[in-house]
Amino acid sequence: MKVVRIGNSSGFWGDDPTALFRMANAGELDYITCDYLAEVSMSILSKQQQKQPDLGYVADFLKHLKKALPAIQKNKIKIITNAGGNNPKALALEVHQVLKSQEISLKVAYVEGDNIMPLLQQNSSQMLPNMENGEVLSAEKILSANAYIGLEGLLEALRMDADFIIAGRVTDSALALAPMVHELGWELDDYNRLGAGMIAAHCIECGTQVTGGNFTDWKEIKDWGNIGFPIIEMQEDGVFFVTKHYNTGGIVTVNTVKEQLVYEIADPGRYFSPDVLADLRELIVEQVSENKVKVSNAKGRSGSPFYKVSATYQVGYRAMGEIIISGSDALEKARLFQSIFWEKVQTDFYRKNVEYVGYNACHGGIVTNHQPNEILLRLYVHDLNFQKVKTFSEMVASLILSGPQGVAVVGGRPRIQEVMAYWPFLIPKNEVEIRVFELESSKTSVLVVESSSSPIAEESEFIDLSHQVVQPRNGKLISLSEICLARSGDKGDSVNIGVIARNNKAFNYLKTYLMPSLLQKWFGEKVLGNIKRYELPSMLAYNFMLEEALDGGGTKALRIDAQGKTFAAALLSQKVVVPDEILND
Repeated sequence: MKVVRIGNSSGFWGDDPTALFRMANAGELDYITCDYLAEVSMSILSKQQQKQPDLGYVADFLKHLKKALPAIQKNKIKIITNAGGNNPKALALEVHQVLKSQEISLKVAYVEGDNIMPLLQQNSSQMLPNMENGEVLSAEKILSANAYIGLEGLLEALRMDADFIIAGRVTDSALALAPMVHELGWELDDYNRLGAGMIAAHCIECGTQVTGGNFTDWKEIKDWGNIGFPIIEMQEDGVFFVTKHYNTGGIVTVNTVKEQLVYEIADPGRYFSPDVLADLRELIVEQVSENKVKVSNAKGRSGSPFYKVSATYQVGYRAMGEIIISGSDALEKARLFQSIFWEKVQTDFYRKNVEYVGYNACHGGIVTNHQPNEILLRLYVHDLNFQKVKTFSEMVASLILSGPQGVAVVGGRPRIQEVMAYWPFLIPKNEVEIRVFELESSKTSVLVVESSSSPIAEESEFIDLSHQVVQPRNGKLISLSEICLARSGDKGDSVNIGVIARNNKAFNYLKTYLMPSLLQKWFGEKVLGNIKRYELPSMLAYNFMLEEALDGGGTKALRIDAQGKTFAAALLSQKVVVPDEILND
């Protein structure tokens, strides 16, 4: 049976700079994908390009590529990346120059069309509904807008026999899904196989998160410094294997794979993309050998008729000041310092926040009985008026000599930043023109993907806050981590927490105990919206969506954890009463 092997050397902009070199030299790969982009990344690149129009791409990719290039050429590995950001053409030309300077004859192609600002500028008076909360924003306020285009442009570049494909804001899954379709001859309406491909791509798109990074049972991991980046072996029938290179650190187990599968998804019955709606609810995940996990029984349905657009708009200014407070009664002193500060400033702000890092900055009201010996006091403000934020910035340092003893300086005067807020909306596929260019031959293709007439699948069944918790009559008080694993992440202003039971009895116990109403009680003021729970019974898992839980999310949030990464750790630390028969299983 035909198999394509795809590795991923980057889960975000800032990931291990040696990973591409190590993967290329280890070989035995057909493709390596390099994923750099997130909503925050696009905001940064947009601001970068406003200052220098010839930039707007992830320049780090060039450094990674230069080191790895001899092995890429020797092992005949094709590279697909979204490092093009807001300017794929500029990065493609840079890659072409690198190849030319080393007299390497390989083809470079790039994909454009995700930047839909020209469309919005043509109709600047239109109102754009936010796909998450229904609010509207005028197109004239948008500063950048990138559609999450699907696999078609990448697939066309592969048909041109490109060795390096530079894209902008394609979906994360498309980077790996396109070569699967190309190499295995899948039809674009074979939705079960496309669903399997999207799920496989999701397994590796976050780099080492599937090989032991961010793993609940982190003490099982060995050789953190050499942790292996992930590899997918996809068969033409849609069954795939998750693994890593031999002699690398980390682990690939059923549980590391399950944790990644439930990471940053919403409704597991319709994991959203323009290519396919993948269904994870009946997946079968099996350990077949050391560091090799088989995933089968994936399902899929017709993809969305829309592209999701990640847009940004400017919404005032923000600043964050810090001081260290140490010694006995550090928490009491920190509370006094923040009280002194706001009294001094005497200014009302659009938004403000205070965090005591070392006490409850990440987990909020869940932590109540900890007495730290030092606190990093963080003060945040956000306002539409620049002068008010400037006043805040000028006042922070005055705290150092104006309160109790035990204070150390952290940095200088707080830096004032523009707030580039995230605005997601939908656009019909057929309004977006995808353009593919192959540099060496000057081949070009223009694609318009027709919007499917198929309606988006109905939301899967979920349990909400109205369901009451069933308390066990007797048992042992333990941390939740003893009976389950968890991983969390952001979906805009919402947080996803995937919870995986360690056995069948624990799964059944959590069914009646771990209700959204309990999470509402635990997370309290951090969650302003609804909480939904979905089931993934074949994986003994539950997925929770906590809406309006990130203070606006991304660059807008006045929090140390703006992306919800610590919510799973907070949940797992909770003490629960568990019947003895579950612990003895």
